[in-house]
Amino acid sequence: MPSQPLLGSLAVQAPSLTPHIVHVSPSTCHDLTLFKEILKEYRRLDDSIIMRLNRANANARDKARIEDMRKGNIQDRACLQVWRELIENWSRRTTLVNYCVSVVDQTLEEKRRAIKERSDDPRAQRKLQADMFADEVKRNHVHNELAVESIVMKRSLEAFKSRCPYFSPPTPDSEAEKLWDASRQHS
Repeated sequence: MPSQPLLGSLAVQAPSLTPHIVHVSPSTCHDLTLFKEILKEYRRLDDSIIMRLNRANANARDKARIEDMRKGNIQDRACLQVWRELIENWSRRTTLVNYCVSVVDQTLEEKRRAIKERSDDPRAQRKLQADMFADEVKRNHVHNELAVESIVMKRSLEAFKSRCPYFSPPTPDSEAEKLWDASRQHS
């Protein structure tokens, strides 16, 4: 089995100072309702990206007035803050989806092997084939989430770039740079 990721609730619209840790297990992946509910929570940041950018801009302006900071453009700092949140969130979601893809794929492979091993018991084979059909449906749902992730990320990047047109990711962040470059090619 793949190692079980620990995922926090930092992705929700108003991140908590004490994030809730989600212990993802193979049963999480096999329970499509729970799996989709966790992804829904993680997608809240993407769903509210314009509001988050507005809020980050306002917070940066307030902070600049209070601290009388002259270094860096206010919008650049706000964009950087939201960018970091997006990247962290995308990383958590990608970890969750990839983990569940591997769990569901592994379960199907185990059932395929079991069917071959029980070639002498037609009743057991029928039961395993029925279970496999249900697992194929789960597999399709989980694999579809990879496509949904791609769409959600692209939409968020487009919204982000429309509000932060002069932003470029910090240099040491290679994963973020890959996402940024990929989004520029699709534009």
